[in-house]
Amino acid sequence: MGIDRKDLVDSARSRSDIYGLLSTVFRREPSQDLIKRMRSDSLLGTFTGLGVELGERFYNDRESEVVEELAIEYARLFIGPGQHISAHESIFNEADGEMGGLWGVKTVEVKKFIQATGLEYGKNFTGLPDHISVELEFMQKLTEWEADKWLQEDRESAEQCQLVQHKFLEQHLLCWVNSFCDAVLDQAEIPFYRVMAELTKQYMEFERQSIATDTAA
Repeated sequence: MGIDRKDLVDSARSRSDIYGLLSTVFRREPSQDLIKRMRSDSLLGTFTGLGVELGERFYNDRESEVVEELAIEYARLFIGPGQHISAHESIFNEADGEMGGLWGVKTVEVKKFIQATGLEYGKNFTGLPDHISVELEFMQKLTEWEADKWLQEDRESAEQCQLVQHKFLEQHLLCWVNSFCDAVLDQAEIPFYRVMAELTKQYMEFERQSIATDTAA
């Protein structure tokens, strides 16, 4: 018995939503709009289903206070000026047996991979292609495409899109994101980023198992 087309569309859209949320969380200091969105009933239900607990203060403190606290924590964790976590694949993923630096071999590989799909960076983008938020956003776009292809009953294109996702996960995200998240878990001082790092790890494991299941099918 085949999987219902609606289920395939819904699954791809759900994955896209999760990738989009995680990308936004790690892209920059949280905005007030993001805090409102994360406090919404729809995401609260999603978080509850995933076993995510952001803590009473996240939901009960004034939004402006939450934004300020998280902005300070984001800067301390990912920007500096002191010791901080570089959220780039080239820092965590080995290339030719050696750890790289910014604009390393992995950065170039990710840049070429993304461009090969026809996606382009925004005109105002000044970051590096292998930042975690960029890689997660790339997966968000791929899963959006997949959902659209299932909706159009274009099975061949949808399955091709899945193969591209699998390849990018296996060659990039799954190779380094756990190490990045472990660094966040070790250095975060307030619950929010620890919880987001743990959620990201859990979701990467879900994706890893999904690939194994698809390969075995």
